[in-house]
Amino acid sequence: MARQRRFSEEPFGATITRLMEEAGITYRGLAEKSGLSAGYLNHVVHGNRPVPSGDIVAKLAAALGVEAEHFLEVRIRTITERLEAMPDLVDRLYKRLREEGGGG
Repeated sequence: MARQRRFSEEPFGATITRLMEEAGITYRGLAEKSGLSAGYLNHVVHGNRPVPSGDIVAKLAAALGVEAEHFLEVRIRTITERLEAMPDLVDRLYKRLREEGGGG
């Protein structure tokens, strides 16, 4: 088995697919381990549904043997939630990004 990176850099669906392949598990197998339906999982993986809530991601992560933070979207959500509580930091970051040519 390939050595897993601590954090995925891939989108949610691609990360689920890779983890399923590494574990040798099908949608039905993941459904049984996570308590979710195989149909729902298929929709999430293919982007027909948004990235699930934190509780659902935690179930998937546990079923796949990783921490929820393995998923890029979880880390982005965490950062976004924290930034929303720190408008001064948002302003400083935005200014810095603009100075570096990375902002609108």
